[in-house]
Amino acid sequence: MSPTPRRFRAALKTLHLWLGLTLGLLLALVTLSGSVLLFEDPLFEAAHPELTSRQLPDLATQGRALDSLLQSTEGKQLRTVAAPDAELPVWDGQARNGDHYYFDPTSGELLFHRVQARDILLLLKEWHTKLLTGEIGETVLGIVSITGLFMLFSGVWLYWPGRQRALRHLKPHTQPPILRWASFHRFVGVVALPLLIVSLGTGATMAYRGAVRDGLAAAFHEPARPKPPKRPAASHIDWPAILVAAQAVAPDAALTRLTLPTKDNGTLVMRIRRQGEWNPIGRSTVWLDPATAQVLGGEDATQLGPGGRLANTLFPIHSAAVGGMLWRVVACVGGLLPMFLLVTGFLFWRARKRRR
Repeated sequence: MSPTPRRFRAALKTLHLWLGLTLGLLLALVTLSGSVLLFEDPLFEAAHPELTSRQLPDLATQGRALDSLLQSTEGKQLRTVAAPDAELPVWDGQARNGDHYYFDPTSGELLFHRVQARDILLLLKEWHTKLLTGEIGETVLGIVSITGLFMLFSGVWLYWPGRQRALRHLKPHTQPPILRWASFHRFVGVVALPLLIVSLGTGATMAYRGAVRDGLAAAFHEPARPKPPKRPAASHIDWPAILVAAQAVAPDAALTRLTLPTKDNGTLVMRIRRQGEWNPIGRSTVWLDPATAQVLGGEDATQLGPGGRLANTLFPIHSAAVGGMLWRVVACVGGLLPMFLLVTGFLFWRARKRRR
């Protein structure tokens, strides 16, 4: 090997090492929290059977309950409300500070207040998506995910001994320690490469989802996504009529989440999940006039072009919302692997230093 490639390899090895020991720790903690969050819904539902055991009423009753809860002190703090469904048959309102309020689907009575600052699962979600620091943390996470991909590819490049010797060099060893940790690190990094690419790659797109969506639309020459028209805020909203009108747009769809009106725009935006959508709350929308319950438009995610459909698959794959329990378990294991790579990489580095 000539001096230039040798110097490049040495520099890449040093960069791989120190990125792994610094940003690799942050990445491992983020992916570890992701493994837990894959089971957030069943964990929460198991801890609160009093919420899951309720009967799911008809839309008109749900609408009256929604009207009642939005007039309460807690309801006035909400920015979105998730609709009741078979798994969690209560109204789930998210406040601007991240707290969740759960209301009876029939009466609108407050049943449970989930304080973000004291809820482990909500704190883990805030850590996993924003590093507990808002939009800045989300941007940093994107950089960390891309760095993780770089460490994967650089590690494989540094390991690669040639096609004929690749399998032989993957064999794990138990002794001596320096060979043990190097072989474990190498084996998992290479064998789990496809899984880690999917996990980190889709995670990186979450941090830059707007740019990714626009980029895919441009790549496939698709028009920009439509935006809901602006309407003045209404002094009174007939919530049962709103829910019925939204359901009438797509009778076979599930109403999933309502974005409440703001001072700047009174238009109501209802997320719905049409048949065939992977996202658990759907990417389709219905826009409604708050004063008349008239449908103003919306977006059918099942009719998007290939760029839009591809963009909509990234989150369900990352969160294991598709693929059943098998993919959820595989994705959970994938979230544990960066910590394994961090530990084995550190132990290899320490064993090598001691040997010297």
